[in-house]
Amino acid sequence: MKIAKSPASRPHDDAVVELLKADPDFASVYLAAALDESEQPGGQQALLSALRHVAEAQGMAAVAKRAGIPRESLYRALSANSNPTIKTLLAVLGAAGLQLAVTRPHQAA
Repeated sequence: MKIAKSPASRPHDDAVVELLKADPDFASVYLAAALDESEQPGGQQALLSALRHVAEAQGMAAVAKRAGIPRESLYRALSANSNPTIKTLLAVLGAAGLQLAVTRPHQAA
């Protein structure tokens, strides 16, 4: 009798990048959710991580080139403890085919 092995687990980051590669339209939903949570503890780091996942799914070198910044700078800008400028964030979003939008929060009745 042969025992079937369960598939090896993989890191969460890798799974998210694979999902974003398979469904590029998911990037806007994923980033919007991260942006909604950005005021929570750890939320800003989670937002940068989400943007990094999107960039990794599209290829960091390609996103950096489209954003007009060196690849190494992109890695630094999207690291967990960085504080990128709005110029860098907008360039990366634009290079990923996305844009920042502003709306009023929903108010409970």
